[in-house]
Amino acid sequence: MQSPIRVPGAGRIAGPRNGRLARTYRSSPATLVNRGHDIMVRFDGNAGSLVLDGVSYRLRQMHWHSPSEHALNGSRYDLELHMLHQSDKASNKYAVVAQLFQIGEHRDEILHMLEPFIERITDRRQGHEEEIDYEVDPRRPVRGSDTFYRYTGSFTTPPCTEGIAWAVATKVRHVSRHQVELLRDAVHDHARRNARPLQEANGRGIALYYSWPRSG
Repeated sequence: MQSPIRVPGAGRIAGPRNGRLARTYRSSPATLVNRGHDIMVRFDGNAGSLVLDGVSYRLRQMHWHSPSEHALNGSRYDLELHMLHQSDKASNKYAVVAQLFQIGEHRDEILHMLEPFIERITDRRQGHEEEIDYEVDPRRPVRGSDTFYRYTGSFTTPPCTEGIAWAVATKVRHVSRHQVELLRDAVHDHARRNARPLQEANGRGIALYYSWPRSG
C-alpha cells in the first residue's frame, strides 16, 4: 500500500476513533541539508520521540514537500512537512507525522528561524550541509495539532518502502508565500514541485488518533 492518499473528513472515518499517540519532543542541535529534491533538517542530538500503537519511535529528521502530498477533504495544500521517526528497537520500522500548510497572513515560526540557513544552501550541490547555529525545537511546527488521521502506507520517495505508519494532522496551519517560494528555490534540481502523485487508498483503514498530552 502506497502513499500519499486522499484523506476524507473526520465525519467519514469508519475506523476506530479512540487511538492515541504520544509526542515528547525537545530542542536539539541540527544540520540543514540540501538533498537536491528537498530541504531536510537532520537532528544531531536527541529530539525526542513518538509513541504510536505502543511502539516508540525516535525523531530523526524533518523535510518539506510543495505542494502538499496528502489531500484533505479533496484538497491539496501549499506545503507539507514530514517528521520522520525510526523505531528504537527495529531500524527498518518508521513512522511519519505529516503537517499540512496553506499560504496565509501568518508565517511559520520554525521556517522563519531557518530562513537564513536555507538561503545559504539555495542552489548548492546535492548533499550540501549547513550547521544550524542554535537548537531546533520540533514542537513548534505541530503546536496545537492534536488530532491525526492514522493509516499505513509507504515512503513517498524512492524506493517507496511500504509498512510506514502515517499520522496526518487534521489541522491545516499557515505559512507565508515567501517561505514556500524559498523552499522551492533552494533545491538543487530546481524542482518547482516535489510532491508525489496521489495513490489509491484501496480500501485501507483510516483511524482518528488523538495526541496526549495536548500540545498546547
